[in-house]
Amino acid sequence: MRQATIIAISCAVVAAVLVVAYSLASDDAAASVAVQTTGGANLTAAATTAAAGTTALAVGALGPLSPEGQRNRAAQLVLWQGRYERAEQVYANYRDATRYPHDSRPLTENPDQVRPFAIITEDTKLRGPNGEPIKGLRLRTTQEKVFASGADSIKLTVQAVDDTGAPLTLTITSASAQSVAESKVLAQSIRTNIGFTDDGQGADSAAGDGTYSARLTPSNQGFSSYAGTVRVLAQLTANGQQGVAHFDVVYNPDNPAVWMGVREALEAGSLSLYFKVQVKQAGRYVASARLDDANGQPFALLQFNDEVPAGEREFKMKVFGALIHDKRPAFPLRVRDVDGFLLFENRYPDRAMMMRQAGLIHTTGRYSVDSFAPTEWTSEERERYLAEYARDAERARAEIARLSTR
Repeated sequence: MRQATIIAISCAVVAAVLVVAYSLASDDAAASVAVQTTGGANLTAAATTAAAGTTALAVGALGPLSPEGQRNRAAQLVLWQGRYERAEQVYANYRDATRYPHDSRPLTENPDQVRPFAIITEDTKLRGPNGEPIKGLRLRTTQEKVFASGADSIKLTVQAVDDTGAPLTLTITSASAQSVAESKVLAQSIRTNIGFTDDGQGADSAAGDGTYSARLTPSNQGFSSYAGTVRVLAQLTANGQQGVAHFDVVYNPDNPAVWMGVREALEAGSLSLYFKVQVKQAGRYVASARLDDANGQPFALLQFNDEVPAGEREFKMKVFGALIHDKRPAFPLRVRDVDGFLLFENRYPDRAMMMRQAGLIHTTGRYSVDSFAPTEWTSEERERYLAEYARDAERARAEIARLSTR
C-alpha cells in the first residue's frame, strides 16, 4: 500500500513538472532538463528536485530563484537567443534572395548559363571489347549540342590521346547513326552510315591533325519523321587497340516556332524586351536570353515560361529595375545567345527546340540608372514567407525579453 502511494505521489509530481515546464518554453529538451535524468527507484527524489527548481522559475517574482532555477532560466535564454539569431538570418537570406523576380536574375548566379552554346567536350578512357579501360589510351570527343530539332546539324569530333594529352594514331573503321528505343512499344529501327574524316573537307577543320570529324543532320539522314535519341557509334582503332566512341543527340523533327526580332520598352520602372515569335504550335514555351553590359561583362539572365497560342506573338522578358540599380551595368546592354523550346508533358522527347540565336541579337538604348525603380520585387508568396519568418523572429525576441527581465 505504501509503495503504491509513493508511486502515485511521484507520478503527480512529474505531471506537475511537465505542465509548468511546457508553459515556460516550447522546446521540450530545454524545458524539462531535470525530468530527463529520472528513472526507476530514483523517480520520486529526482522529480521532487525538478519540481522545486521549475516552480521557483515560474514564480520568480515571489522571491529569488534557486540555483537549479537559475540554471534552467540561463539554459532557456541561450536557447531562445540561438533561435532568434537563426530566425533573423533566415529572414534576411530569403529577403535578399528574392529581391529580384525569378525570371530576371544576375547572370553570375547561373555560371552554367553564361556560355550556353559552348562545345560539349568529354575525355574518357578507351575501353576494349571486354569493357576494361586500356592503359595509356583516352578518347577526346566533342559535339555542338545535345538537343536538336528540324534542320539542325550537329558537328561531332573524336581524337585519341595518351595520358599526357598528346595525339595518338587513330583510324575510324566505321560509324553509324541509329535510333534508340525509349519504350517497349514496337517501332521501326532506323540506321544510317556516318562518315568521319580527317581530310580538312566538310565538317573537318584541318587535315591530318588526328581529329576526325563528322556532321549529323537527322532530317537529311533518315530521321525526318523520328522523335527520340539518335546514337552515333564510331568503331575505331587507336595505337592498334580497338574501341568505340559514342554520341547521343535528342532529336525532334519539328521547329515549333521561329524568332522574328526584338523590341524594347521602359515600363513600370523596368526595361521590357519583347521577342517577336511566329508560333507554329501552341503550348508552353520556355526561353532564355543573356545580357552583357557595354563593356562585355555578363549582367543578367532573363527567362520566359508561359502558355502561348499559335500565331504572331511576343515573349516578354524583363530586366528588373532593382537589378539595374544594384549592379549598375554600363549601357547600352547587349542581348545575346537566345534559346527556347516547346515543352511537352508526359512524353519523350520532352521538348521541341527553336532555332538557336547565337551571338549578339539586340543592343538596347542608353538609359540612366535613375530611369529605373529601385523597389524590390514583391508577390503574394514572398510576402507570406517574409511574414512567417518575421513572426518566428518576433516570438524568439519576446521570449528573450521575458527571460531577461525576470
